[in-house]
Amino acid sequence: MTAASADLPDWLRLAAVPGLGAERQRSLLAAFGLPRHIFAAGRSALAGVIGRELADAVLAPPPDELIERALAWAAEPGSHVLTLADEAYPRTLLDIADPPVLLYVKGDPALLQRPAIALVGARSATAQGEANAAAFAQSLAEAGLTIVSGLALGVDAAAHRGALAAGSVGSPGGGTVAVIGTGIDRIYPARNAALAREIAVSGAIVSEFPLGTPPLQHNFPRRNRIIAGLSQGVLVVEAALNSGSLITARLATESGREVFAIPGSIHSPLARGCHRLIRDGAKLVETAEDVIEELRGRLGWPAPAPAPKGRRRQGGKAAASHADTPAQPLQQTVPGLDDEAARVLQIIGHDPVDIDTLAGRCGLTVDALYAILLPLELDGHLARLPGGRLQRT
Repeated sequence: MTAASADLPDWLRLAAVPGLGAERQRSLLAAFGLPRHIFAAGRSALAGVIGRELADAVLAPPPDELIERALAWAAEPGSHVLTLADEAYPRTLLDIADPPVLLYVKGDPALLQRPAIALVGARSATAQGEANAAAFAQSLAEAGLTIVSGLALGVDAAAHRGALAAGSVGSPGGGTVAVIGTGIDRIYPARNAALAREIAVSGAIVSEFPLGTPPLQHNFPRRNRIIAGLSQGVLVVEAALNSGSLITARLATESGREVFAIPGSIHSPLARGCHRLIRDGAKLVETAEDVIEELRGRLGWPAPAPAPKGRRRQGGKAAASHADTPAQPLQQTVPGLDDEAARVLQIIGHDPVDIDTLAGRCGLTVDALYAILLPLELDGHLARLPGGRLQRT
C-alpha cells in the first residue's frame, strides 16, 4: 500500500462530512495539511477555520459504511480515487476556481493529463448536429486531443462515439473522457449505459460525487466546471439560449480556456446559443483544423508543413481549394441518386424546411414529393425534425 492509498480513508472521510463542501475542505487542507492532520486537530483549531458547527461535524464519528464501500470500489480493476495530493490528479483542474478534492475514475486516469478539448451541446440535437459532433470529435482525436464531454444524449454521446471511432487511445493523445453528474456507479441516462461501458474500457469516466449519488438536477451544472477544467478549449456544437452548454462555455472563459462554436441556421433555435457565443467573442469554426490552429500555441504543437501550391488545409488534411475545383452537380457528389432526388436535395439546402414550403419550391404536389422524400430518408440523406420539418444530413 502506497502512502497515498494509506491516506485514502481519511480523504474519503473528509469528503463525506455533511455540509462541509469543497471550498471549506480546501480551507482545512490549506490550514492543516493532509486530512489525517485535520482529524487530529482540536475542536477550537478547526472552529477557527470553519466555525464551531462544522468543526463538530468534522470530528463526528466517520461514516464507516460509506468509506468501506468506496475503498472496495477502488480495489476493483480499472477503478481509481484521485485526491488533490495524488500525482495523477489532473494539473489543469488546479487552475479552476473550485477544483474537486476527490475524483472517482473508471478507466485510464492517464487520459486526464493529456491535451484535451471539450465538445458539448444540445441533448435534443438535430441529426446534423450529432453528425457534426461525431465528425469533429473523430478528427480532433485523430490529431491527438482527448475528447471530454458529459455522456448526455445528443451532442455529448455523439462526441464520445466519434472519439472512440478514432481508435487513438494509447497514442500520445486521443481517447475520450466522460464527466458525469451522478455517482460513478450510476449511469444517467440509462440509454447510454452501453456507451459508458465502452468508454470505461477505452477511455475514462469521471465523477466527483460519492458512490450511489442519483441524477440530481443541481449536480449537472457543477460537473460542467470539470468538463471545462480538464480541457484547453470548449467547442459548442448546438445549443439553445438556455442551454447548459453555455454554462460550460462561461466557465471555460473564466478559467482562461478557448471557446469555439459551430454556426447554424438563423431559423434553428439550437443555433442561437452558438451565435450568441460567437457574438460574445467565441471563435467561429467550420473544420477541425480551425480548432487545432487556435490551440496550437497553447499546446506547444509545431506549425504544420506548408500545403502544396494550389492546395489548402481542411479538417487537418490537404484538400483541393474550392476555387480550384469546378462545381459538380449534386447527383455526382451523392452516388446513386437519380436526377429528381438530387434536385430535391439541392432545393432543400442546409436549413430545416417544412413539407408545404418544400413542395412549393420544387413545383410538386405533396404526394409526389413524399414519394421522393421517403427513399431519401430511408437512405439517411434526410432527417425529420420536431414540427414535421426536414433537414439534410
